[in-house]
Order: sequence, then C-alpha cells, then structure tokens
Amino acid sequence: MIDHVVSKNGIAVRLTDERWTHITEEHCELAGLRSEIIDAMAHPERIMLGNDGELIAVREQEPGKHLVVVYREHADDGFIITAFLTRRVRSLDKRRQVWP
Repeated sequence: MIDHVVSKNGIAVRLTDERWTHITEEHCELAGLRSEIIDAMAHPERIMLGNDGELIAVREQEPGKHLVVVYREHADDGFIITAFLTRRVRSLDKRRQVWP
C-alpha cells in the first residue's frame, strides 16, 4: 500500500511499504503511527532544511515529544525517507527553517 500526502510546496509525497518497513524496523515505537506520519506531513508545525537537500517536517506529538518526518521533493514527486520521535528539538532549531 502506498500513501500519498500533499506537502506544503504542493508536491505529492508518497510513503511506500518499503519505507514504512524501514521506519518501523528502525523505530518500533512508530509501528501504529502511520496515519500520524502522514498527518505530520500534511500539517507540520514547521519544516527545516536537511544536510543534503531533504526536508524535515516537525510536529509535536505530545507535550515535549516531536514527530520528525524526513522527506525529499522533486519537481513533481516526493517520497518519505524516514521518521522518528524525539525530545531533542534544540538540534532541529540549529537548522534553517524553510516553512513557515
């Protein structure tokens, strides 16, 4: 199954089964949060620029805990690379914010 979500840049971003397997194997706490990952992409609190051109959508999942979704966009297509939960938002604050 492939989920699609439209990014803040208007690009269709997909979450493939292969990427979902990667996410849940590396971050088992996300196993039941597929829809939350899609929602974080659709409605992030902010988007940061990654080191290699990827984008990082951030949304608070619960007080003090943030869901981070790393994805890449091309001219007319995009895909989710990975996702994880973190309490270390200070490291994200050092990145360049591109939205809002």
